[in-house]
Amino acid sequence: MATLSVTNPTLADWSKVLDPNGSIAQVIGLLSQMNEITDDMVWNEGNLPTGHRTSVQTSLPTGTWRRFNEGIVPTKSTSTQITDSCGMLETYSEIDKALADLNGNTAAYRLSEDRAFLEGLTQQLAGVLFYGNTATNPERFMGFSPRYNTTSTATSQTANNFISGGGAGSDNTSIWLVGWGDLTVHGIFPKGSKAGLSMKDLGEQTLLDAAGNRYQGYRTHYKWDAGLTVRDWRYVVRIGNIDVSDLAGATPADLVKLMMRAMNKIPNIKMCKPAWYMNRTVKQWLDIQRNLGAAVSNTTNNSNIRRTLDESDGRIFDSFGGIPIRKCDQITLAEATVS
Repeated sequence: MATLSVTNPTLADWSKVLDPNGSIAQVIGLLSQMNEITDDMVWNEGNLPTGHRTSVQTSLPTGTWRRFNEGIVPTKSTSTQITDSCGMLETYSEIDKALADLNGNTAAYRLSEDRAFLEGLTQQLAGVLFYGNTATNPERFMGFSPRYNTTSTATSQTANNFISGGGAGSDNTSIWLVGWGDLTVHGIFPKGSKAGLSMKDLGEQTLLDAAGNRYQGYRTHYKWDAGLTVRDWRYVVRIGNIDVSDLAGATPADLVKLMMRAMNKIPNIKMCKPAWYMNRTVKQWLDIQRNLGAAVSNTTNNSNIRRTLDESDGRIFDSFGGIPIRKCDQITLAEATVS
């Protein structure tokens, strides 16, 4: 049985603390329906107005094996500071008042529009979470891919947690294993601000059409300040270079074997809240490999690793190795080969 709940705060937890009247809680409830990653992602308030500064340990102290009448060499740990910034994602929803009032249930009509905006914004956030790069888009935040984008340990120590699926070309994708936690990997929001997406009803406003003519309408403001901190790089594993076209061919990547390797990269699974992330195409082929086993060309005999459904807090979800599997279609099928 996979475990979902730990002591680290998710958006749902923050909503209970910050919004006793329930309006933000309703928004966060809708977000979890739009994007499953919000069920897992741990959030903490940053220690900076624009982000979060973290001290990351880079080496451990060592002891000395000594003999009688010999001294020991003093040692210490070393660390470095990393500053992660938050991005500001904002938009407005504007609806013609006459149209919204037409069916006699203005609130229901506006909620239907709110759902579309919420889905669009959560998809944007998920896309930046995996692919955001402040070197090319400084207004956003640094996502996972730029941090785990090499197979060379001489370039980055995160290469130790990059597992290649053997693909080439530009039609690759990735599976991510993320161990969320206060001391491992978590989302951040600016100091003094609210966690998650805020939605403010600005009520009836005089709006302008494309020609600059006025009409009465309703306006809603959406704002989400968010960022990502990887305090311990060992708690994120990227299975990259998974050739999408090969999954349906004679020599597909063995997804089960790759995911087993990824699980053993995490130092201590009990110290975090782990979850798998993949798009629905990869999830489909994972299910096929788990259920057909050796009948799938070039894969190990996985017939004893069936698809398993678990339940927690009234929710049913798929899992692998006791870790929840989340579908995230913002993980693209067109990644370049990582070398």
